[in-house]
Amino acid sequence: MTRTRPVIDNNRRGKRQQIIDAAKTVLARDGLAGCTARAVADASPLTKSAVHYYFDDIHQIVDLAMREHVTAMVAELRRAADAESEPAEKLWAVVRTYLATFADQPNAAFLWFEYWIDTGRRRSAEAIAVTLEDMRALLAELAARLPVDDPAAMAHTLLSWLLGTLVQQQIRPQDPTRLRRELDSLNVRQ
Repeated sequence: MTRTRPVIDNNRRGKRQQIIDAAKTVLARDGLAGCTARAVADASPLTKSAVHYYFDDIHQIVDLAMREHVTAMVAELRRAADAESEPAEKLWAVVRTYLATFADQPNAAFLWFEYWIDTGRRRSAEAIAVTLEDMRALLAELAARLPVDDPAAMAHTLLSWLLGTLVQQQIRPQDPTRLRRELDSLNVRQ
């Protein structure tokens, strides 16, 4: 009996991951409103019944899929930072890569905004807090390499600026040179 349990657990994990992967595809393609159990099932090798069997509701799937999207993005941002040697350039590489990701995939920005609104409405702020913490941690790590008095406070300021800039870039994109001047004005290069 105990020998079959790991197989069942691995099988269950595998099926759940197939569902999450399908949800990531649906979210990227159709946004939050298009991410239904039927759409996820259609994008996976599983049935709608299997989706409901392995997850309590679509929100659970969406939260996990969004978490994986953010984890992948933070990994990409870390790679961008690692490609630079100077602390201020590491930070700029993260900002540039972050904004470029959303510029190249405008639906991703709208998905992110929709997700924030959805989690707020369903009073599930913890799902967003976890993803924001990943970004804040990366920014704090980079700020700690800069000559600033309080890297945690600087990370908070940077994250707020970055999120606001993301919104503005969706409405009226700004030139990267101007954005770099704004970033520098936050005293990241004292």
